[in-house]
Amino acid sequence: MSKPKVFEKPTGVKDYLPHAVAKLRRIERNVLECMRRWGYEQIVTPTLEYYDTVGVASATSDRKLFKLLDHRGTTIVLRSDMTAPIARVAASLLKEAPFPLRLSYHANVFRAFEDEGGRDAEFVQTGVELIGDPSPEADAETIALAIASLKAAGVPAFKIAVGHVGFLNGLFEEALPGRASEQESLKGRLLQRDYVGYREELRSLSLDEAVREELEGVLRLRGGREVCEQAMQLGASGDAQEAIRHLRAVWDVLEAYGVQEHVLIDLTMIGDFSYYTGMTFEGYASNLGFPVCSGGRYDNLLGQFGRPAPATGFALKTTRILEVVDDEAEDAGRTLIVYAQDKRREALAEAARLRADGRIAVTALAEEAQEAEELRKLAADGGRFAYRGTDYSRLVVYGFGEEERA
Repeated sequence: MSKPKVFEKPTGVKDYLPHAVAKLRRIERNVLECMRRWGYEQIVTPTLEYYDTVGVASATSDRKLFKLLDHRGTTIVLRSDMTAPIARVAASLLKEAPFPLRLSYHANVFRAFEDEGGRDAEFVQTGVELIGDPSPEADAETIALAIASLKAAGVPAFKIAVGHVGFLNGLFEEALPGRASEQESLKGRLLQRDYVGYREELRSLSLDEAVREELEGVLRLRGGREVCEQAMQLGASGDAQEAIRHLRAVWDVLEAYGVQEHVLIDLTMIGDFSYYTGMTFEGYASNLGFPVCSGGRYDNLLGQFGRPAPATGFALKTTRILEVVDDEAEDAGRTLIVYAQDKRREALAEAARLRADGRIAVTALAEEAQEAEELRKLAADGGRFAYRGTDYSRLVVYGFGEEERA
């Protein structure tokens, strides 16, 4: 194997240049402030966790974990999500804190992929966990906050698709009793959004025609609150009926929030069915084929850390959001201060004053009067001008004659 060139990076990781970082930090700041106003407090957890605790408990499959050995030979992992680390903290450092806990985060996470095009091995998530509340109100709160967070991030148009794993679990168990492998295979098709494969697999199974039509009917269960009424006709099992009642209650709360225009019910959506236990949702931007947020209820995770509790939450896929958020206009207060050597003290004092006022100030020593004069000409019309590859809206010159401000 050849040695990597000095400018090469491992597959799936990126460099973010100043323009992208400025946008990323703006999204982070606006979204975390939105979450703070909803009562969520920010938490920071380590990048490294023990495999036998957080690694095993995470929703990420084992083959997608980055594993390392520490100096004692213990297996550790780079965190693959933030939910499992926060569950660990909730059951340890916050074990005396009363429920519900409202926690927020902004962090990079890591997942190993086969060399698949477009899949990032390191990416940024911004999200919340609401721990200790099993109610439809809590599920609706996370959806409404996801909507508010996407708006705060600057995503121009999006939809939140909401499903419930209990509905599909109950429906499949009733239609295919004792046929667990077939149930999981069909769920896998839905998880991958392979609707053609789902239909083909149904037709390949030995089923009564009425059962096959019922299971194919799932693909039509997408829309508003009326979908719940249609689903009640399909899923006769107790679990399926209870799931739909829960979704109806969630929808009623979302209507009270006034955000139902952003939401559709999609009962083909199941999320990671080994991890989620109830309501699940995904958010899609209008001009991006991948989800920009995802979340749901996971009532079994906290028990793995010794503090059983219901929980729900979501994560924005922040680095994906970079692709759909408009650039912010350059700061109109960017000032270039050019000075002669004998005016250094005055120029640097002016730069300090501007920065204290929250404005951007860049200083440059001019060796000759001609350089200052050329800059005066560039800035003479009062518009934007470029200097050494950066745009400025204001020029201040110290020295080379009287101080001049353009």
